[in-house]
Amino acid sequence: MSQSTTRSANRSDDTDPGREIDHPLFAVLYDLLPQSLVVAPHREYLARDLSGRVLELGCGTGDQFPYVAASAADDLEYHAIEPDPNMRKRAISAAHDAGLAVDLRDARAESLPYPDDAFDAVVSGAVFCTVQDPAAALAEVARVLKPGGEFRFLEHVRADGWRARGQDLLTPLWERVAGGCHLNRNTVDRFVAHDAFAVEDAERIGLGVFPVRPVVRGRLRRRREGVVDLSDLAPAVGT
Repeated sequence: MSQSTTRSANRSDDTDPGREIDHPLFAVLYDLLPQSLVVAPHREYLARDLSGRVLELGCGTGDQFPYVAASAADDLEYHAIEPDPNMRKRAISAAHDAGLAVDLRDARAESLPYPDDAFDAVVSGAVFCTVQDPAAALAEVARVLKPGGEFRFLEHVRADGWRARGQDLLTPLWERVAGGCHLNRNTVDRFVAHDAFAVEDAERIGLGVFPVRPVVRGRLRRRREGVVDLSDLAPAVGT
């Protein structure tokens, strides 16, 4: 895919319409963070052999785009959402630089502007730490994935013992300075407990330093059997 074309659409209804997501300073600082060789294999994991219609949640400044472009199948149709206008502006440039055609929309994970069963895969890289309603966002992932579709993720999660207590103490300040990031969410517990998904793999990896550690990557598969009424699902384990 040699030509980059990025298209914006109007924002869908927000779960909290009174709270705009706008972090101009964090967007600048995020781009200054080094993308180490330690991170690269895990971004490659998220991008490996993607094909068909794919959605990336919260693409940020587009750090994932070069990895997607490097391994894109001929039939790849890549979509992404990013609610922060400062991040989105930088992501447009990143898509162009990577030579990746991206349909980039102004939307939130809790209210995706796509029909049911729209995607073959959904990708999330350090996104569920920032979404305002993780349960609603995960239900939206299940809704837009085709039965048998894959959800790939790379997320930092709540630690154990004294590190968890440290994360609890730091999170209120960290959330303010790090673009809404929560250090202490049991994100992967929520993922694997969700009735709409079957776990293909999930593993802790040697990435990150306290307080942004541990980090877990994995793949879930949208269940084929039966019809799941997502509105009736009880909240999964985790906060």
